[in-house]
Amino acid sequence: MVALRDHRVQPLPKRARDTRLNVGALRSGTSYGYGRQNETDRDGACVIRIASYNIRKAVGLDWRRDPDRIADVLAEIDADMVVLQEADKRTGPREGVLPLERLEREQGYVLADVSARPLSHGWHGNAILMRAGFSVQETSRIDIPSLEPRGAVAVRIGAPDLEVVGVHLGLTRAIRRKQMTALQTYLNGCDHPVIIAGDFNEWNGDKMAFDDAAQVISPGPSFHAARPVTALDRFVLAGALRPVTAHVHRSDLARRASDHLPIVMEVDLPGGLP
Repeated sequence: MVALRDHRVQPLPKRARDTRLNVGALRSGTSYGYGRQNETDRDGACVIRIASYNIRKAVGLDWRRDPDRIADVLAEIDADMVVLQEADKRTGPREGVLPLERLEREQGYVLADVSARPLSHGWHGNAILMRAGFSVQETSRIDIPSLEPRGAVAVRIGAPDLEVVGVHLGLTRAIRRKQMTALQTYLNGCDHPVIIAGDFNEWNGDKMAFDDAAQVISPGPSFHAARPVTALDRFVLAGALRPVTAHVHRSDLARRASDHLPIVMEVDLPGGLP
């Protein structure tokens, strides 16, 4: 049985450098994941692909709600783990919008159990998809300061040991800073590698309020999908993690499916495979 925790954390500041990472060639190696080759290096580390995507409740730029279009974009990306924002409707029972049966059947994705409502995919719209082969150790809901319904969700996997946290931060700079420093406090309590991924809603990379030990990765402009001009979507890495490549997924389909473009990163994880 996977444990589900609720966390309440207190803020505490400092700032990390915002880094842009160019796409580069990857090593070939051991098969890992679902339907593609992932890699292991000579030291036994493995490379996984993680994506973050604000899907705007599956409403595209044509103002049609088309969950299958989102599933098609995810198939293009072919990530091992996908962090989603706005995965649930905002009214009524907050139903999730994704075609979960299709995602599991065609792409091998299962949904992390982080929701607080029976019909929701996530918590405050934050959800995490992962390949079915991952061993889930724990899932969490992380309470962060907010003036509106916001929060963070997390899943910790084993072999390799990694925690992935999904976030969608507030619209005002003051509340975003409180939220980021609260997340830094959470990182300070972790003794294992952590990736925070999501829509930080921060237009200025210099305002990312994380410690210098954290790596803030901005793959590039991801908003607005029709004409991307700002990098609202980012990754934050803590612990023994090495980013290998990062990019914004700019397919024709992704440019229509939501108002954000997905961001994608491949990262070396210590420990390798079981």
